[in-house]
Amino acid sequence: IYGFVRLADEIVDSFHGYNKAVLLDNFKKDCFEAINSGISLNPVLNAFQKTVNQFNIDHELINTFLYSMEMDLDEQLYDEKKYSQYILGSAQVVGLMCLQVFTIGNREKYLELKDAAMKLGSAFQKVNFLRDISADYHVLKRTYFPGVDVRFFSPADKKNIEEDIDREFTEALHGIRQLPSSSGRGVYLAYAYYKMLFRKIRQVAPEKVLLKRVRISNGYKLVLMIKSLLRYNIRAL
Repeated sequence: IYGFVRLADEIVDSFHGYNKAVLLDNFKKDCFEAINSGISLNPVLNAFQKTVNQFNIDHELINTFLYSMEMDLDEQLYDEKKYSQYILGSAQVVGLMCLQVFTIGNREKYLELKDAAMKLGSAFQKVNFLRDISADYHVLKRTYFPGVDVRFFSPADKKNIEEDIDREFTEALHGIRQLPSSSGRGVYLAYAYYKMLFRKIRQVAPEKVLLKRVRISNGYKLVLMIKSLLRYNIRAL
């Protein structure tokens, strides 16, 4: 799933000098042809179709994701409606695709954890937006946060965004606690990584977020992984 969404994202973010709309449309056609036929010569799409077919992933989730990628083909002025639509397609439905795998066909469990999975995907995406706010604005000419003028990115703007993310992380953690251990460890590790990245971003002034991409060092990622797995194993979440 991650390979599929990354490849689509690269088309709209990186394939400059090519007709991105045509490439994305071809990618979409190839995707559903692979799902319907059960095979693709593209190794990413072949792996994705196998997952889709094995776990009966809802095709509407895939279409919603691809629509959000289409939104990135043109400059957008994001109001609340478009922002919600983009978050739904680029992040929340990805969480739902993964949840269909994690719950292994248990529809009742899927519905129980659906809201938490959407909150987690949304929180991850908004952290990405904050981390990449400078590159999105200066390189890709995008501003995702509605009502925010990046040229005058203020402490109040940043605080409002952070409070929204914080609420979503809190709600998502309730769902992570209920995942089966076969997937819970990995999801909690991703949660812990993004939570640490978020903490670092919160400590940086708005003007500095616009100048430098906040990162976590590889050494600390290893420490974070060990700590997260220990916390998960003793259920100290």
